[in-house]
Amino acid sequence: MSVLAMITVAILYRALSIQDIGYWIFFQTISVLLDTFRTGFLQIALVKFYTGTNKARAKEVIGSIWYLAIIITGVLGLINLAFVPFMHYFKDPAVLVIIQWFGLSFTASLPYSIASWILQSDQRFDRLLLLRLMTQGSFILSVVTLIILDQMTLQAVFVTNLVSASLTSLLAIIAGWSGISAVFAKTKACVIEIYHFGKYSVGTTISANLLRSADTFIVAYMLGPAAVAIYNLPGRLMEIIEIPLRSTLATAMSSLANAFNKGNKREVAYILQKYSGTLTLAFVPLAIGAILFADIATGLLGGGKYVDSEAANLLRIMMVLAIFYPIDRFIAVSLDIIHQPKANFVKVLLMLLVNVLGDFIGIYLTGNLYGAAFATSLPLIVGIFYGYYCFNKHIPFKLSMIFTSGYINIRKMARKYIYKQRTA
Repeated sequence: MSVLAMITVAILYRALSIQDIGYWIFFQTISVLLDTFRTGFLQIALVKFYTGTNKARAKEVIGSIWYLAIIITGVLGLINLAFVPFMHYFKDPAVLVIIQWFGLSFTASLPYSIASWILQSDQRFDRLLLLRLMTQGSFILSVVTLIILDQMTLQAVFVTNLVSASLTSLLAIIAGWSGISAVFAKTKACVIEIYHFGKYSVGTTISANLLRSADTFIVAYMLGPAAVAIYNLPGRLMEIIEIPLRSTLATAMSSLANAFNKGNKREVAYILQKYSGTLTLAFVPLAIGAILFADIATGLLGGGKYVDSEAANLLRIMMVLAIFYPIDRFIAVSLDIIHQPKANFVKVLLMLLVNVLGDFIGIYLTGNLYGAAFATSLPLIVGIFYGYYCFNKHIPFKLSMIFTSGYINIRKMARKYIYKQRTA
């Protein structure tokens, strides 16, 4: 799916002007940020309270999730609708596309989003893959069709995006994967339980997305929309890191919740160490490859107009820092799983503060995108050590064991592979 997403980005970068790509990226950034309020409030709560429970409890949790999701979607949709009559007062195209398209896209994606969370909790990644193929596949086919028919415009891309989300949500409902039939099984007690957990997890998720989006906003403010397009290009290539990281997190989250719900704290620490350590060590050769072939990668994705830009060097910087992403992400998820969402919220707020200050200072001092890229190392350091401090108070373990466990796991996998090859 991430490969398809990168192909889509490559097509859009070639088919649209730099200005239009900047507006599309801005819309995506804002949409993800606002969608984070729904996702952050409910996704981790669903995984935590739904995984490993009996059928009656599972139905109650899904129904309560749907109830809260409808409220959140309705409130944000009405806020968006309230701005529509005043659109003629706004002259900035970036603001206009948000007002025009966010509410529709946000509503259309609701069944698809909840279906994704349920399938992740059930570890039905076959069905989850089908849903995502429907979304990404229909979008990319529509974009290619628009190009062939010479009808490719920014507005057409937004229409295509809306239609793709609607079709995928319809598929989720018809297939029975969305759990919408359980909406009447919600209970007041479960809604309150999810709310008290979600009020911290939503703050964490929003802050985490602000952390990722802050660079876009600050770069747009200080250097303009063209710089946003250049800065976003290596960010899209970071999917080479995000593919295994997101996949492993999706799998490990259920395992962490299952271990903690059974009271096995040592198993929680072991899962955290094994997965984060394995990915950290596995990312080292990927970072080396990115350093060597960054120019080729950015040229292939963005096209010739980005070859002489800062994109390649930005990719090199980002990939080196990404080696330590698994440690930060797994500690963050584990804090939520062990019912410490407040600590995780504080952790991300600290990272956001350090990142914003670092971006402003870095761009001010350098006058270019390198200042923003180097500044991203600061919140990563703060997040890892503060997160470790908070987690270690409840489930003690040594930070160095992440690397040891990762090495042991990689060696074990290598030996298993060699044994299979010899006996084949």
